[in-house]
Parts: sequence; structure tokens; C-alpha cells
Amino acid sequence: MRELSQAQCRQRLRTENAWWDAPNLIPENVRQLHRRAYFEPFVGLLEERRVQRAIVLMGPRRVGKTVMLKHAVQHLMERGIPPRHIAYLSVDHPVYMHKPLEELAEYACQESGRKKGEPAFLLLDEIQYLKDWERHLKIFVDDHPEIKCVASGSAAAALRRQSMESGAGRFTDFLLPPLTFHEHLELQGLQGIVTQRNDAWHCGDLPELNARFLEYLNLGGYPEALFSEPVRQDMGRYLQHDIIDKVLLRDLPSLYGIQDVQELNHLFTVLALNTAQEISPATLSGQSGITAPTLRRYLQFLEAAFLIKVVHRIDHNARRLKRPREFKVYLTNASMHAALFGPVAADDQHIGSLVETAVFAQWFHSRLNLHYARWKSGRKSGEVDIVRLDRQQQPKWCVEVKWSDSAIDSWDKRRSLQTL
Repeated sequence: MRELSQAQCRQRLRTENAWWDAPNLIPENVRQLHRRAYFEPFVGLLEERRVQRAIVLMGPRRVGKTVMLKHAVQHLMERGIPPRHIAYLSVDHPVYMHKPLEELAEYACQESGRKKGEPAFLLLDEIQYLKDWERHLKIFVDDHPEIKCVASGSAAAALRRQSMESGAGRFTDFLLPPLTFHEHLELQGLQGIVTQRNDAWHCGDLPELNARFLEYLNLGGYPEALFSEPVRQDMGRYLQHDIIDKVLLRDLPSLYGIQDVQELNHLFTVLALNTAQEISPATLSGQSGITAPTLRRYLQFLEAAFLIKVVHRIDHNARRLKRPREFKVYLTNASMHAALFGPVAADDQHIGSLVETAVFAQWFHSRLNLHYARWKSGRKSGEVDIVRLDRQQQPKWCVEVKWSDSAIDSWDKRRSLQTL
């Protein structure tokens, strides 16, 4: 029986790293793509050599992680890094299977012609296909301080958990979120709809802005959906099959002790329908028949996989409840709701929740301490959609989201903001 040879592995390396022989051979379709707004901070970490750490690039599926790696290769060469000092490996390719990281790096060094000990960059895409990748990468970082490593992958839940458990002090996580609304406009050349003057934002065409925001609710978040007409025509299949189903069925749910993926899928569908709504774990457990411990495990997985964000409640004094009975769950991208239940119109019954979801998603990538507030004190009650707390647990700013002019026309719609 024939086995994969070392020569095949080396040939694949040369194919993936065509710039070793011809520096301009970054694929045309990659060079023409607009760089994400997060590219500059990402390459800032990549070029930082004072700290000996690998970068773990993570995020939901189809948000542009592989394209960002290719853009990073192009950027490094533009900055004068010798092309032969930059190696890219798509670890999910069969010829790399069962190859130790040290061996793959050695092949790359030999095939590129780089001398050992010279500074280099090693970009490892789909790293989860490398067995025990976190342990091998940690050792590699320690043994090769001259090589700056980036590991990226689609199995976000696995990557996030293994990076936190095994990479302490050696890995720096970088989260690439779905497209923000600003990026959604910018990639289409429409950023001029909103301009900044005197520390305030102005819109010259409000109907157009509303139309684009509605488009963002139904199609936004994924670069491919903006430029591929077949994807735009069948967002349900694209999002549900290529993103949601692969996460729920393939991205290692066993890490969280999950055996019944159909039960997990049903729970996610229920949460998606109730995005931005306050949810009672007891009610959710009773209606779904899922035990409380299992429900917590499911929520942890869905959050680690960047499908949802759980947000906890505070009162009018900005204090967490001692025994919280409710929380909110947001989809990390409002267009997942459209993929599951169909596109929404401006007067859809769910539009308010989806608008709030989309607004919250603009901070999805951040490490801000975000909550929502709801209280009842005597005859007074109130609610604020989004509240940021500072390190002293004091309100820094808050946001009330409305898909109407009612908050402008009536002070009562905004009174809770003053109370908090």
C-alpha cells in the first residue's frame, strides 16, 4: 500500500508558498479583497517581537481569517521581510496529517532556503487538525524564539478552550468578529452616508441608511455574502449549512460532554428566535426538557463557538443580582436569525430584537464589561438595553435601542437612562 511521502509534503509546501520563488504570487483574488478594519491591530501583534508569544487567531466561521493571513503575508513582504522567511501551511491538507509541528517547520525551512536561526514567520491555518496542537505549539514557541507563529482555525470552541487551558503565557488570542455595520458600508464604498463633524455623527440620507441597515440585518456579517450573488440569493443554505450546522455538528461538541447534537441544535434555534430577549433558565429547562447542568454546558459551548453571547442583568444601582433568575442571549450576528427563519422587513414583528442584536454585536469583539439593567423599586420600574460598567463596577455609558422615533418624541421612553 502506498503512503504519503515526504516529497509530497514538501511539494505542497512549495505550492502554498509560491512567493518563495516569485514574491508577487499572492493570489489575485486575495490581493483585491479589502482588508478588514481589524487588520492593523492584528499585524501590530504579528510584528511585535519583544514578547515571545504565538497569536491564536479565532472567530466564527467565514469571517475572513484565512484571507487575513494571506493579507499578512503580503503586508510583511511590503515591509521588506524576505519572502523566504514567511511560511504558510493549511494544516487540514491530507499530506500534513500526522506530521509533528517541528517536522513541518523543518520542511518549510529547508524548502524555503532560509538559514536556521534567522527571524521568520510561521502561519498555521486550520491548526485544530494538528493533534495536540496547543502542546506542540507551546513547546515550539519556547524552542524557537526567532520564529513568530500564528495559529488559526474554524473550530472556534476547541481553539478557545485549548488556548486558555494550555497556552497561558505563550499564546495571545485575537478575535476576528463578523463584519461590523461600519465595515458593511465601507466594503461597498458607502461609508460617506454617515460623516463626523464637531464630535457628532450626521446622516445625509436617512432612508438610505435605514435600507442599508436592514440589508445588514439580513445579509451582514460575512464578507462573502456581500460579493457573491449566489450566496446572497440563498443565505439560508449558506449560513445554516456552511456555518451553523458545521459548528454544531463538527466543531468538537464532545469537548463539553455533548452527545445529543440534535438537542443542542434545537436549543440554538430557540435561542435564535429569542435573541435580545430576557430568558429564564428554569423556564428554558422546563420547556426543553434539558436538565440545568446540561443547559449550562450547552450555553458554554454555544458561547465558546461564537454563536451566542450571554449577558447578565444588573439593577438600577448597577449591581449584579445575588441570585439571578434571568439573563439575555444575543446572537453574535443578526443575519443568523434571517438564515433560520427568513429575511425580515422594516415592519417585521421581530425587528426590534434584531436591531438590538445588531447594535450589541458591534461590541462583540471587545472585552468591555457589558450588561443590561432591569429593576422594580416600589412603584417604579425600568430597563436599559446595554450598560457598560468600568473596573469599579460603575456605569460608564448606556444605550437604549429603538427602531422608531418614539424615544425622540417622548421623554418617557428615555426615562430609564436617567435613573441608572
